[in-house]
Amino acid sequence: MRLASAADLMAVQNCARAAYAPYVAAMGQPPAPMTADYRDAIDRGQVWVCVAPDLKGFARWFPKGSALQLETVAVRPQDQGRGLGTALIRACEVAARQAGCEAVTLYTNSKMVENLRLYPRLGYLQVGHESVRPSVYE
Repeated sequence: MRLASAADLMAVQNCARAAYAPYVAAMGQPPAPMTADYRDAIDRGQVWVCVAPDLKGFARWFPKGSALQLETVAVRPQDQGRGLGTALIRACEVAARQAGCEAVTLYTNSKMVENLRLYPRLGYLQVGHESVRPSVYE
């Protein structure tokens, strides 16, 4: 695992699109990680990649208040089920401890049922629920 560089941009974008594509139909739109500005996130040092030797997955996190916000975890479909997502989450937790953060925070969509099962197994607690209108133009 290492910090992403500008050379990783296309692989990060492709990984995000592939990892989140199964949720488009259920959500009625592309999930935010599919359209995020990863160039800026990489430039800010917010993206970590798992490579062996090519990119298998990535995570994006950044400080938010007294916590580290884990915004995105994506693993290529052909590499899922091997513990890479959990390893990326654990790397974020290590980074949070090293930075002296009080917590790691994250959010997920209720349509992403795999996440709703995984996060509690990793020790995460649901502390809220929020409804968001996908588009104000509908």
